[in-house]
Amino acid sequence: MMPEDRSTRPLNLERLAASDRVAGALSLAIHEHRLAPGTKLGEDEIGEVYGVSRTIVRAALQRLAHNQLVEIQRNRGAFVAQPSQQEAREVFEARELLEPRTALMAASRATGSDSDSLRAHSAKEHAAIAAGDRGRALHLSGQFHTEIARIAGQTVIAGFIATLIARSSLIIALYWRRESALCESHAHHALIEAISAGDGATARDLMRSHLVDLHTALDLRQTATPARTLKEALLSPESQA
Repeated sequence: MMPEDRSTRPLNLERLAASDRVAGALSLAIHEHRLAPGTKLGEDEIGEVYGVSRTIVRAALQRLAHNQLVEIQRNRGAFVAQPSQQEAREVFEARELLEPRTALMAASRATGSDSDSLRAHSAKEHAAIAAGDRGRALHLSGQFHTEIARIAGQTVIAGFIATLIARSSLIIALYWRRESALCESHAHHALIEAISAGDGATARDLMRSHLVDLHTALDLRQTATPARTLKEALLSPESQA
């Protein structure tokens, strides 16, 4: 048996860390709607922005493709994913099935610390809305829902919900119709209070109503188009915050 070559370990770890950093930055830009669905993700441009090689960029894009945020097309390259109208319906229908039960379970398990965490998170979301930063508010809204799934203690279901929420961000970017597609402050506030009080039935019903409202806030007859270039999106002031 050949001895293990340990000399490549630091280099491999550095590449992994770099690809993680790039994947995280691109994921955040997608979730905050700085990168619109359909945007071409040129490897050279991304490498220039983040100061990394094409090999590292390619690894980051492969990871995002695995998470269904990016589509890699043969002989064409990588693009921010564009969920179809049918997929948009299915994603929200799946959320309407899963998340009410998750809210019910969260209400039975939430500690005082969990409630404080939800309130702090909601405060950040309100601050983003007040500042007119719609993209950040939407990203925080998605995180709020994944936090409820975490509190519920249903690890497998929480993973499904996280994937659905990631797709929801793309769907909202494509089919946005009205501002209430932002998780309205009163909806999240009411959910927090029900979960904090241990009122599972109310939390379940509030979550279901909230998700139906989000679903109806979308216009599945129209799609948005990218408003700026890749470099403009990645180097925008909000991406440096």
